[in-house]
Amino acid sequence: MKRGELTGVAFKDGINGKGGMPESFRMAEHWPRKLRLAVLHGLVFGSFDNDVPDLEEYFGEEITGRIERVLGGRTPVVLGRFTQMLPNNWKLYVENVKDSYHASILHLFFTTFELNKLSMRGGIIVSPGGGHHVSYSAIDRSSEAQDSSYADQKIRSDSGYRLADPSLLEGFSEVGDDTTLQILSTFPGFVLQQIQNSVAVRQILPRGAGRTELNWTLLGFEEDTPEQRRVRLKQANLVGSAGYISMEDGCVGGFVQRGVAGAADQAAVLRMGGETAESSESRVTEASVRGFWKAYLAAMGIRSEVSA
Repeated sequence: MKRGELTGVAFKDGINGKGGMPESFRMAEHWPRKLRLAVLHGLVFGSFDNDVPDLEEYFGEEITGRIERVLGGRTPVVLGRFTQMLPNNWKLYVENVKDSYHASILHLFFTTFELNKLSMRGGIIVSPGGGHHVSYSAIDRSSEAQDSSYADQKIRSDSGYRLADPSLLEGFSEVGDDTTLQILSTFPGFVLQQIQNSVAVRQILPRGAGRTELNWTLLGFEEDTPEQRRVRLKQANLVGSAGYISMEDGCVGGFVQRGVAGAADQAAVLRMGGETAESSESRVTEASVRGFWKAYLAAMGIRSEVSA
């Protein structure tokens, strides 16, 4: 098995005894730049830097544990893929992923069908360096009272839309707990999602200052029953470029990109939930967004004003 060794050079021996590489050339002494690889619960990560810390150290115990929660003890299989081009800088999509409170405002599907509300039990985990995060929410079986927090603040939280086939929302407990949504990101551009029973990884790839390629890989598990596999395939309609939930994310970044271009001398304010980049039981916070900028500025060698 080859592990990054050079296996061929075009016209190494020349043509008709002329040209080509000198006799002293040895392919074993040359090779493409090799990646340092590591595997965590079926996910393969690579780096061109041999001095980076081990994955578990880089992610930290809480983030590693949350990856294990979704993927640990199971064998992932690829169910399908989506690729879409976003009309915005890659950092705007990262902000979108880390912004926990926009979801139940921008994505009316979430609140209409009560898949995700900020009043649900949940929280935010932000790694000490700020670059990694988890946002999660869970069913609160101890509370049966109708939630009025959105209506009280006159925030849209319902619509007249209903599903012709409500079975789309029928699922099963993913790993034996009540967490129905977990969005996890690692710095700089990896996302692991569990939305109901839709499990997927997302790769955020910059393609220019105003263009981003977003690759979705939908996952199931070898251990799934046929019924569970059907649920995952049906709930695949929740995400992707035309997903019932994520469709808005494909265009809102473009709106922001154009707005930023027209206000180059202005500054953004990220003070929802305070000024720190710390874990919180509340998801009404921009802590994980502040954490991203803390990590980004550190990576770029720029002094950060974001406190721990």
